Amino acid sequence: PDTPTEIVIDFEKGDPVAINGTKMSPATLLTELNRLGGENGIGRLDLVESRFVGMKSRGVYETPGGTVLLAARRAMESICLDRCEMHLKDEIMPKYAELIYNGFWFSPEREAMQALIDKTQEHCSGSVRMKLYKGNCIVTGRKSDVSLYNEKLSSFEDDEGLYNQADAAGFIKLQALRLRTVGTNRGKA
Repeated sequence: PDTPTEIVIDFEKGDPVAINGTKMSPATLLTELNRLGGENGIGRLDLVESRFVGMKSRGVYETPGGTVLLAARRAMESICLDRCEMHLKDEIMPKYAELIYNGFWFSPEREAMQALIDKTQEHCSGSVRMKLYKGNCIVTGRKSDVSLYNEKLSSFEDDEGLYNQADAAGFIKLQALRLRTVGTNRGKA
């Protein structure tokens, strides 16, 4: 289309549950995102992958709903997860995806990773507003009652005493201790 498609995806504990306020089953929601994303040219992938059996193969995939959903989930996580939770989740995702790709859905290691992922999603509830347009999936807003984002704190101005910029000097010095020690012991200081 020549005009953007605007949608809102609602999440409850990390699970997408509604589009534009209409509750849907997971299958129906993904089907609708496939339709909306596909109409806007979103989600075509052309890649060369390393197969489990040891060969390289080229794959061309169309995953409009998955592309839209991933962007929305990441936007929701950006305000609901703390930095270390996001980093840990990002670290295990390639292994998690590899296990599923290779057919190990029922493996104990996949189930252990799933428990960790589920734990990170306990506070990922809210809404993500998006614009779908000519192959682009653009997050235009996000909100959550359990958001970790605090505008007063992040402004570095009138934060009512939540953050003192003078504390950064000691923090920086402490964080650099490891590097100063390495430099001194290796003759670079």
